[in-house]
Amino acid sequence: EMQLVESGGGLVQAGGSLRLSCLASGFTFDDYTIGWFRQAPGKEREGVSCISGSDGSKYYADSAQGRFTISSDNAKNTVYLQMNSLKPEDTAVYYCAAGLGDFTVVAGGGYGMDYWGKGTLVTVSS
Repeated sequence: EMQLVESGGGLVQAGGSLRLSCLASGFTFDDYTIGWFRQAPGKEREGVSCISGSDGSKYYADSAQGRFTISSDNAKNTVYLQMNSLKPEDTAVYYCAAGLGDFTVVAGGGYGMDYWGKGTLVTVSS
């Protein structure tokens, strides 16, 4: 059974940092693009970042560029999202997802990703 489990969310003050983890089981990273998405109350889901399992290429949304870093540890089947300089507008539920598409699927909000975790809540206080 393919499964994704996020962890690392929490409450942090503006300017602080968090590292999210996405632990995958039941499939091989090499075959998939792993993306991070977020959804704030009343807003559409946004693709934040992704990493290609095949060549390691990375994508960042404009909102994440320069502040967030995605990485993977294939030996641990884990993808990380290091988030620095957090802002109140980063508050959202963050999800990781796996799919066979490329970064365009992530940039488009993730419609077409095949597997999703249940999410982890990030709250940034001002």
